[in-house]
Amino acid sequence: MQDTRTSAAFVSRSIAAAGVETHYIEAGNGPLLILVHGGGAGADSVGNWGAIIPRLSNEYRVIAVDMVGFGRTTGPVLDTSLYTQAGRNRWLAAFIEAISLGPAILVGNSMGGATTLGLAMERPELVSRLVLMGAAGLAVSRPASEQLQAVMGYDFTYESMERVVKALTAPDFDVKDELVQYRHDLVMRPENREGLTNVQKHTRATGGMVYQDEDIARISVPTLALWGKEDYVVPLEDAFRFLKLIRRSWGYIVPACGHWPMIEKPDVFVAAFRSFEQAVAAERTVA
Repeated sequence: MQDTRTSAAFVSRSIAAAGVETHYIEAGNGPLLILVHGGGAGADSVGNWGAIIPRLSNEYRVIAVDMVGFGRTTGPVLDTSLYTQAGRNRWLAAFIEAISLGPAILVGNSMGGATTLGLAMERPELVSRLVLMGAAGLAVSRPASEQLQAVMGYDFTYESMERVVKALTAPDFDVKDELVQYRHDLVMRPENREGLTNVQKHTRATGGMVYQDEDIARISVPTLALWGKEDYVVPLEDAFRFLKLIRRSWGYIVPACGHWPMIEKPDVFVAAFRSFEQAVAAERTVA
């Protein structure tokens, strides 16, 4: 394990997981909470979760990890199967085992949601609780929304990144230039550009990030479906479907919010997460 950078909010580290030097940031002490970002252009641990870490690090040991091909987890990736959904599941399990701190509370957004979902199905001993936020993973037959098309059609220009950020947020969210610039600068690094290209290529080749309903229904850990009411990338109907499939599940809908509750409404995200934790604790007390 190697320390790489520190700030007032977190310490930055790296560790080998599934043969890949994996970068993550962490802060605090307490129950292990792992935050997993999505697969949008320019995603990483700092940009996606930077507002959340200081809000929870006084209660939890918070870790936000860069997925394979993103942020500073960019290679060398000799096993290209790690760019598939099955590979991401295997990598996340290896990461939790490498830091030797499991089981963990997992929070996954979008592609990260599909990955935490897969881990809860395949390696439940590594997961204590699960938060799905705009999570991929369901088999759907609806046509791609305008917002999803903007995300899928990203072409590495600044203007396209601006369209992506607007597509991933609610219509009245104030998209700051610095948010767009941060993600654009990050994805334009050659290693990040290559990583995103590989993720997109392998996702198309393997049929996406989809599980069977009966497999999702096997999840037994307490689960929160936390959704932006104006998420048009992974729409609200998917939250209700997860709630129907997963027996021990709670739901929280955030108004005036799109695909990124942790960025658009960080205080609401934290309040919803704490309410979920209290509900699970109350359930254990009654039992």
